[in-house]
Amino acid sequence: MKIALCASEAVPFAKTGGLADVCGALPQELDALGHEVVLILPKYQSVKGASLLFKAVNNDVDMTLLGENVRVFFVKHDMFLRAGLYGDAFGDYPDNLKRFSYFCLKSLELFEKIGFIPDVLHCHDWQTALLPLYMKDRGRQFFKKTAKLPATVLTIHNMAYQGIFPKEKMPETDLGWEHFTMSGLEYYDKINLLKGGILHADDLNTVSLTYSREVQTQDFGCGLEGVLAQRKDHFSGIVNGVDYKTWNPQGDPMIFKNYTINTLRDKKINKLKLQGVCGFPQDENVFLLGFVGRLVEQKGVELILSIIPECVKTGMQIVLLGIGDPKYEAAAFQYARQYPHNIYFSSRFDDRLAHQIYAGSDAFLMPSRFEPCGIGQLISFKYGTIPVVYKTGGLADTVADVQADPQKGSGFVFERFGQKEFLAAVTAAQRFFGRQAPWQDLMKRVMRLNFSWKESARKYVALYEKAQRHAREARG
Repeated sequence: MKIALCASEAVPFAKTGGLADVCGALPQELDALGHEVVLILPKYQSVKGASLLFKAVNNDVDMTLLGENVRVFFVKHDMFLRAGLYGDAFGDYPDNLKRFSYFCLKSLELFEKIGFIPDVLHCHDWQTALLPLYMKDRGRQFFKKTAKLPATVLTIHNMAYQGIFPKEKMPETDLGWEHFTMSGLEYYDKINLLKGGILHADDLNTVSLTYSREVQTQDFGCGLEGVLAQRKDHFSGIVNGVDYKTWNPQGDPMIFKNYTINTLRDKKINKLKLQGVCGFPQDENVFLLGFVGRLVEQKGVELILSIIPECVKTGMQIVLLGIGDPKYEAAAFQYARQYPHNIYFSSRFDDRLAHQIYAGSDAFLMPSRFEPCGIGQLISFKYGTIPVVYKTGGLADTVADVQADPQKGSGFVFERFGQKEFLAAVTAAQRFFGRQAPWQDLMKRVMRLNFSWKESARKYVALYEKAQRHAREARG
């Protein structure tokens, strides 16, 4: 099968969140399964400055390789040459509709130029959600030399981000006003790109089974639950995988001491070293908690901050790494100053420290209000670091509560979003940590869990095949 992925970010080229991890790993796994894959991205300023070998396809497009075989094509324009991908300290760029409409159109123009006619065009989030609509509106304009048009798949990584713009900007999409309707892009008298993609893609998915159900409810649908209900027979959930070449304590070059399930004593070395980096007293018997993520409301950061005084009272240590809302950053810095032997906070992108937190912590905090999939809990499993999570989205799909099933559980789960409930889960984890043999068994159990991209990639291939069938049915 020939598969084209079109996305606004992918590691190692550009990243703001989990979307980049998916679009960096999935193409390589699809390639390993024997499919021919290309990836299309905007050429941001950060990509231009990267030490990569680029080949010019034409004045508008450059190319490089991801892995050994995946060709990556970069759409060039001055609109992408900015410090941020989507915005700056003042908010989203006001011309984002123009930027990503241009990106989508140039992506479609590219295929016949490079002699690659995909069977499936896989789009990601609102930035590429116009692609299914362009295909319905003028697919033949882009694919003149083939009788078969690609099927389209849209993956929703986070329903909270929809690409909403004033209707006056409709001409920037290069679509006629006939598409500004209830059955198109119109959404409360504004343009909604994600809505258009949902309605026009041959198939849809999101990044966990539970989240696919949640977003069809008023609590999680962010206003599009009714639109998703219209497409429920074409909507599914596939849990993201983990790139174990990057996230594996056995060979991770960024941690203090490599270890395996059979050498867990070396995990204690990582803990002691991490305590030293943070300026904490070095004591392997102290319960050490880690957090790596954006400091935003979605991630439940206010819950973490709210329980810090109680955690300090019981002797816990907490390492926080992340950038986000200034009010959360200020509060975290204040706690770090107030409790220097128990709380450490770094507000910068530090990949090495992130790896060290996964390896050195006893438990990993993920009290997200909602979490489409979540990658942190999957990484923490591999490092034998036990997640403490709110039961939502992908966290509900991947973390089984130890308190409910001590023999099969993989973390500590709280089911009502609140300070009291979160503190109870953390306290339960601390008590369990005090029981050496059961904690060792739990660490080994989670390290055996396998969330590699291989299985997820197979599920995406099945989704692509289903989308092709739906496309044939729709086109007669």
